[in-house]
Amino acid sequence: MLPNPQRTTLGPDPTHRTHALNGYAFQQDALHTFNGWQYACFYSSLAGSEEPLFVHLSRRKLPDGPWQTLVFDDYPQKVDDGHNTVQLGICPGDGTIHLSYDHHCDVLRYRHSVVGVATSPNEISSWDRELFTTTQSSLPGLSSPETDELLSYITYPRFVAWGLDLLFTFRTGKAGLGDDHLCVYTATDNTDTAKTSKTGNSKKDTYGYKFLGTHLKGVLNNPYIHGLDVSPSPPSNENNPTLHTTWVYRAFVPYDGWDDPLDTKHKTQAGPNSAFNNHDICYAWSADDGGGAAWRNSNNTVIADLGKGESILPSAEGITAFEIPKGSGLTNQEAQAVDYDGGVHVLNRDSLDDDGVLRWRHYYLSPDKTWKRRKVPHVPGMCGGKRGQLAVSRDGDLYLVLPHHAESVLTILRASKAGAYVDYEVVWRGEGFPPTEPLVDKARLVHDNVLSVFTRGFRAEEEGRDSGSSRSRCVDVVVLDFQL
Repeated sequence: MLPNPQRTTLGPDPTHRTHALNGYAFQQDALHTFNGWQYACFYSSLAGSEEPLFVHLSRRKLPDGPWQTLVFDDYPQKVDDGHNTVQLGICPGDGTIHLSYDHHCDVLRYRHSVVGVATSPNEISSWDRELFTTTQSSLPGLSSPETDELLSYITYPRFVAWGLDLLFTFRTGKAGLGDDHLCVYTATDNTDTAKTSKTGNSKKDTYGYKFLGTHLKGVLNNPYIHGLDVSPSPPSNENNPTLHTTWVYRAFVPYDGWDDPLDTKHKTQAGPNSAFNNHDICYAWSADDGGGAAWRNSNNTVIADLGKGESILPSAEGITAFEIPKGSGLTNQEAQAVDYDGGVHVLNRDSLDDDGVLRWRHYYLSPDKTWKRRKVPHVPGMCGGKRGQLAVSRDGDLYLVLPHHAESVLTILRASKAGAYVDYEVVWRGEGFPPTEPLVDKARLVHDNVLSVFTRGFRAEEEGRDSGSSRSRCVDVVVLDFQL
């Protein structure tokens, strides 16, 4: 069993709203470690008022420094929609911190810090929003009618470090009818000697984003990715990362007014294009120096070259890992992780057993390129229930962080590398955590072997209460640190 974690509080959670905003599986990342410091982003209100909400960005020096928090009080967040989360990225090449927030088929909302904030954190004497730009509706370096149109209607932004650079991906379109796009931020030169970025460019005279292409294109459907992850590299292999993504498709059902450019019915989080239409689990990977420009299937066949204007289509050869019919309980954007041996782990759920019971599943692509599907015990799966999270420790063990769909309980399972990820052991279970989709700081797990979990928790004075919904109780955004 894991020892009880060290718990720290980031700030109060806005439980007065209908839809939570802190803790969704598609927030990549909301908690991230870089260069000995940990960063977290979340929404909260200002003291003395419930509305509006503001993006908060916290940092602390590891292993146990106090949180320092700045508030972007120049941008009020007013829309009660669980899609409109905030996520951060850090560019290793120049130490800039990037934030994207408040989207559900909306124009881009983005800002970034000055150079060196994350690479020289001890030199930052005043942690405040003056280190950052104001909210921008475009990405620096991108200026064309085509990219402006794409950035006018985005959802689910994600940042992923790639060598010295930073990838940015997002969806355009709507549920059941959309595409995923990929950009790369090339680091500025903040050293005396120009370095070469992973995309092959000199840092000295380059700055900003480049549009790589539409890597996942829907055809009367849209892909929902479980994640976009670079394989964790031991010191002997740091210069050869591989980019992995898995996804489900959601088929589109036309409805009255769906083709109206001003249509907003799809934003109601209900209707014909629900998770009922999710089907199949698919996989692709990229290992080229273009940061995801050329994509392959599990048989090592190139299925899309973004440099040639190609995209991964639903008809692409060899992308389907599991054929799962619509109506089988498959959710979207749950979780994925990549281990040191190149194995790919996916967390989702289906009801394909003979008894028809919906269960959490661990779908595993082993290094020999064989897919396996296993039931996850100990925590019940639930159609529409909160999504869980996966992470791989420095020792190669797989951790599954699973919320209960109705109770305020958080459970952590471990599937060991030595046991070929076959058995799932309960290593911790705690109460006082209202149903939330937990997030994991994968970078800290790789470097420090500490499992840092971002979630929501009842305040200490609330833990003894047996009744009342989370909306009527005091809830904080918290980080749980488990030393493995």
